[in-house]
Amino acid sequence: MVGVGLRSPHILQIIEQRPNIGWLEIHSENYFNPHSTAREQLREIVNHYPISCHGIGLSLGSTDPLDKQHLKQLKHLVDEVNPIAVSDHLSWSSVDGQYFNDLLPLPYTEEALANFCHKVEQVQDYLGREFLVENPSSYLSFRHSAIPEWEFLHEVQQRTGCGLLLDFNNIYVSSFNHGFDCQQYISALNPAAVKEIHLAGFTVKEFEQGEIWIDTHSRPVSKPVWLLYQLWIRQHGAVPTLIEWDLDIPELDVLLAEAHKATTIITQEAHYGKITLP
Repeated sequence: MVGVGLRSPHILQIIEQRPNIGWLEIHSENYFNPHSTAREQLREIVNHYPISCHGIGLSLGSTDPLDKQHLKQLKHLVDEVNPIAVSDHLSWSSVDGQYFNDLLPLPYTEEALANFCHKVEQVQDYLGREFLVENPSSYLSFRHSAIPEWEFLHEVQQRTGCGLLLDFNNIYVSSFNHGFDCQQYISALNPAAVKEIHLAGFTVKEFEQGEIWIDTHSRPVSKPVWLLYQLWIRQHGAVPTLIEWDLDIPELDVLLAEAHKATTIITQEAHYGKITLP
């Protein structure tokens, strides 16, 4: 039920020691080359762990057409790995074929909503399976956005039938940066559509103009994010949950300790009759 992100420093340890981990999530693009060492290592790992494919390069919010080569490589990976989930972000990262190394925020308008839904439908049709969309963290917004992010995400799910990857850290970070209520965001979504949860840590940056929270994935999960997670589990039950850690990556034992906290929350809620485990 609880997994961790598969990161390069831990791959050999996982292959050799096979620690007790519920599942592993990969960044899809890192494994596109079928002849790479990474792909060969992944073939060994999938013999022992369920895998989730989490992408960062589809640029679903861009007005550019979907990159056919990217989609082809993703489908080849998905067909080989048979993952428990395939996901990418509510964001964009390309314009006129030029790609950026950031997951950029969308203008939340009807036009952007129609464009994003069309891209999600194309991906689902091409892959022949449900696709999950993750809520982003962000640090700025467009003045002409007319739809709250939570309503935009809900509409994407309703119109396309896609699933949701709910990142509680992203909600918490963005709630501070943009001044909205976390519970308002969470309650707007269809809980039955949430098929995966992400938990991570963030960093506080101080500037002359004020404080901003950055979704660095470089620290333990914060206490408020754990509380949001516990409340959601209590209300809606358990779904596959991931501990993300992408910068200043610690020893694998640190990630496993964070995963154990999530498992403990799920177990406690089940013990007190708050939820029923699947």
